[in-house]
Amino acid sequence: MEIILKYFSDFTPEQLDQLKALGDLYKEWNAKINVISRKDIAGLYEKHVLHSLSIAAAFEFMPGTEIVDLGTGGGFPGIPLAIFFPGVKFHLVDSIAKKLKVVEAVAEGVGLKNVTTQHTRVEEIKGRKFDFVVSRAVAPLKDLWKWSRPLLKAGKTMENQPPGLICLKGGDLASEIHESGTRPRIMEIHDIFPEEYFRDKYILYVHR
Repeated sequence: MEIILKYFSDFTPEQLDQLKALGDLYKEWNAKINVISRKDIAGLYEKHVLHSLSIAAAFEFMPGTEIVDLGTGGGFPGIPLAIFFPGVKFHLVDSIAKKLKVVEAVAEGVGLKNVTTQHTRVEEIKGRKFDFVVSRAVAPLKDLWKWSRPLLKAGKTMENQPPGLICLKGGDLASEIHESGTRPRIMEIHDIFPEEYFRDKYILYVHR
């Protein structure tokens, strides 16, 4: 938890309580349903929570913004972002039902009112549009963009920027970006959080 407070200082008491509660909730649920690797659970706050919050450090989402988290897994980046932006609506989607069971239990456990879930494949989401799609290391950028485009609203968002895909990626991305046919804005997370873990980790933003 200390590593979160190293980089963010403007949480409300409720947000602090919610963030602190994540540690015990994920340990308890991960013992039942493995959504985080056993060796990573000790590094939950750096490797999962702070990693997710790099998006909050790079983007300001206005209240009322609607965001879908594709392939949310155990709830990353959606759960930490939902705590950070209580006025933003987050829809967390995964094709594996047992992972969403953990997500729902954690969201309920910390009292999040701005999170909904859906057990589906992303290609099967119909009749809904979002301001942003967020995702963490779920699939190649080419696929993420193919899935995201039909879900994005037209025009500008409340932040007065085009709707788009915001994804967390790592490693050498040159060929992946080339194959995607996109020209993302690339932000180095190590520039935001200068911790060794974040070397060669990036935020990619592809707008409509």
